[in-house]
Amino acid sequence: MVNCNPETVSTDYDTSDKLYFEPLTMEDVMAIADEEGDKAGFIAQFGGQTPLKLAMPLYNQKVKIMGTSPLSIDVAEDREKFDKILTKLNISRPENGTAFSLEEAWKIVKRIGYPVLVRPSYVLGGRGMEIVYDDVSFEKYAKEAFIVSEKHPVLIDKFLEDAIEVDVDCVCDGKEAVICGIMEHIEEAGIHSGDSACVLPPLSIRQDAIAVIRDYTHKMALELNVKGLMNVQYALRNDHVYVLEVNPRASRTVPFVSKATGISWAKIATKIMAGMTIKQLKVKENLDLLHIAVKEAVLPFNKFQGADIVLGPEMKSTGEVMGIDSDFGHAYYKAQIAAGQKLPSGGAVFVSVKNKNKRDIVFVVKKLRDMGFDIIATEGTANVLRKYGITAKTVKKVSEASPNILDTMKAGKVQLIINTPVGKGPRSDDYMIRTQAIALGIPYTTTMAGAQAVVTAIEAAGETGMSVKSIQEYYKEARKK
Repeated sequence: MVNCNPETVSTDYDTSDKLYFEPLTMEDVMAIADEEGDKAGFIAQFGGQTPLKLAMPLYNQKVKIMGTSPLSIDVAEDREKFDKILTKLNISRPENGTAFSLEEAWKIVKRIGYPVLVRPSYVLGGRGMEIVYDDVSFEKYAKEAFIVSEKHPVLIDKFLEDAIEVDVDCVCDGKEAVICGIMEHIEEAGIHSGDSACVLPPLSIRQDAIAVIRDYTHKMALELNVKGLMNVQYALRNDHVYVLEVNPRASRTVPFVSKATGISWAKIATKIMAGMTIKQLKVKENLDLLHIAVKEAVLPFNKFQGADIVLGPEMKSTGEVMGIDSDFGHAYYKAQIAAGQKLPSGGAVFVSVKNKNKRDIVFVVKKLRDMGFDIIATEGTANVLRKYGITAKTVKKVSEASPNILDTMKAGKVQLIINTPVGKGPRSDDYMIRTQAIALGIPYTTTMAGAQAVVTAIEAAGETGMSVKSIQEYYKEARKK
């Protein structure tokens, strides 16, 4: 084990046979390779992007890389090489381009049109990534992306608005692939996969779309000659499946999938890297679970006072939790409790959404009202709700005179906040409401999909309460099937 983080389980004295407490740099890893000798094989799949970047340089120095070949890793990481594979396999991806200069970036954005996702290549956690809708924002974020990217190019993708994002983990031995799990993101595409809640198995994706996802995943794993784990991120829009990204390594979702299915996928992948086959390991693909598992991100905003809680393409979470039950509502409710957000059973809900969400919020608010919640809204949102026969108490914006929404929150008269942001700046009303919510411990959601999930969870908990069952019981029931 090579790791210099004292806080991880992997650096515990009884986890590995031999621990090198060193940073993951080329120089340090080469020194370890020299110490271990020619017989040593290195696994680069379990440390995220950092060891994956070292795979090709180590391979060029004749270090043995176990599992997926560094040449295949390079193809998956290189935009142009991977596009050729997708074209060969007849698999769609959003329009995109690779820019080595600001001038090239402008040519790409003029060709594919707004909105676009601007991101540096070879970075962790979506650092420097941004969704932009106009020329002014593009100029600003493209310049920042080139700074973050250093010597690497900046990637520009057409952003698919209102798409559903899907994560897929699979294992492959080079000749056969098995899907570990298909996860539907609860937040819409554009939220970093590490920050978005997700559900296994998927709830709203049609079976024909799942069949396409399975087919694409198997084809790409075999074409890349993956030996070990592979993660694919898809976007579904208007029943069309697009590939967003492929990572020939373990992703952060593998522990969640293993916990949800009761199968140690990391152990299976390691045995494949050591030379065993899926047939020898008797691994079967089973995507039909009898229970629902929800992964929720743990966000550190209560520790960082003043940090904005709006989710976006740059990862902010510091951990994740899981809720499990026989239906989505209860599983999501449990996941919220585990993440430190206790959803209310009554009281008042403050609703303030941007214009594009005002019609969609009506269904959510109607459900909350039917469950006995009082509705508080800013004037624009309140007027829309009244048109649909929903009574809402109007409250003044932060920028207006007291008593305004911040005063109402401080008085303990708000139990839940639904706020899809218009502004991100520290002076915006939205920002001040969100930071106040964190300070007062008021549950909040900043996406429409999140609001719908919250309402489903509150409804489920209110109707039948909460039950507890050991995870082993869920596994036992799944095996009986």
